Amino acid sequence: MKHMETIFACPISCRNCRMSSLCIPMSLRSDELYKLDQIILRGKPLQVRQSIFRAGDPFTSIYAVRSGSVKAFRLDDDGREQVVAFYLPGEIFGWDGLADNHYQNTAVALETTSVCEIPFEQLDHLASSITSIQNYTTKLMSREIINGQRLIALLAGNSAHQRLASLLMSLSDRLALQKLSSTRFRLPMSRGDISNYLGLTVETVSRTFSYFQKMGYLRVNKKEVELLNLDALQEVIADSDVFA
Repeated sequence: MKHMETIFACPISCRNCRMSSLCIPMSLRSDELYKLDQIILRGKPLQVRQSIFRAGDPFTSIYAVRSGSVKAFRLDDDGREQVVAFYLPGEIFGWDGLADNHYQNTAVALETTSVCEIPFEQLDHLASSITSIQNYTTKLMSREIINGQRLIALLAGNSAHQRLASLLMSLSDRLALQKLSSTRFRLPMSRGDISNYLGLTVETVSRTFSYFQKMGYLRVNKKEVELLNLDALQEVIADSDVFA
């Protein structure tokens, strides 16, 4: 397996990365941060559809998105792709390989993307001596479990309107954590990826976008989205009867 392109020396470090507040514990002392920084591998930017790891590859590392975005998917018994997650800058992925030492999903870049590779064996060793890293690692794994449960709940009986509104509000909240606009952003994934993730047809996703635009909830131009009424989108998510 080839995880990433050859690692090369670069000036980027956790100290000067604007995503560091999202993907590393803020309680680290300067010397502890230095130790963590020394195990992180930073490779050349990945191009669109370039894989970071594939299902079945031996589990060696977790990854943090530094810029760009990542799609994780698995194949069903018929060989059809099922999108299970999208990852944005500051988010960490690859935990699916921890259970049996092989990745369960395939992760690919949705656009030109830079990631930090964190060798798990070295991270685990470091966590054994730095409590804040150990606690934060546990927190990240717990968050991944919760996100998986949310996806199951999202697909269990919710309408197309609720599913799409939930995805848009999730992206809005996650972009806000990056100190970016939570109301105007570019969707890194295709309509096909969105429909796959939400368990809908592409046509249904397109109709739902059109409906939201007609109602004044948002403005959409290809992949550019502007959320005009966050309260209305939250009401769509909360009201299980309106769009049943």
